[in-house]
Amino acid sequence: MLHRTKKKNDINEGKWIGVGGKLEKGESPFECAIRETFEETGYHIIDARFVGMVTFPGLHNGEDELMFIYESHHFEGELHGNDEGELKWIKDEELYDLPSWPADYHYLDWLKDNQFHQAKVIYDDDGTLVSYSEE
Repeated sequence: MLHRTKKKNDINEGKWIGVGGKLEKGESPFECAIRETFEETGYHIIDARFVGMVTFPGLHNGEDELMFIYESHHFEGELHGNDEGELKWIKDEELYDLPSWPADYHYLDWLKDNQFHQAKVIYDDDGTLVSYSEE
């Protein structure tokens, strides 16, 4: 998990989140997950499972945002620091006690089965969860 503590004007400041980022031009969500994991952690993903997709209607300036969630248990490399915050392995039972976005706790549950999940999440401008629905 990544504890976001270093970036200025960070919407995720103080929260624990998974590593990730934005798609680069011509990149698939899978390629993005592999690249971002390496850039932020130093780990080379050997294989990954597509766990789910989240739609955030009107999240930024009225634009919809999509989030693709992957997990991997097979990787190699050495953990290194990054410019976004502290990286730390957290025990499963402790994840729900960390400060995070309210809907993120649902995504943690997705990692416990072998099913594909989809959700629609709406936050207000203050970051309060307005609606969470699985589709």
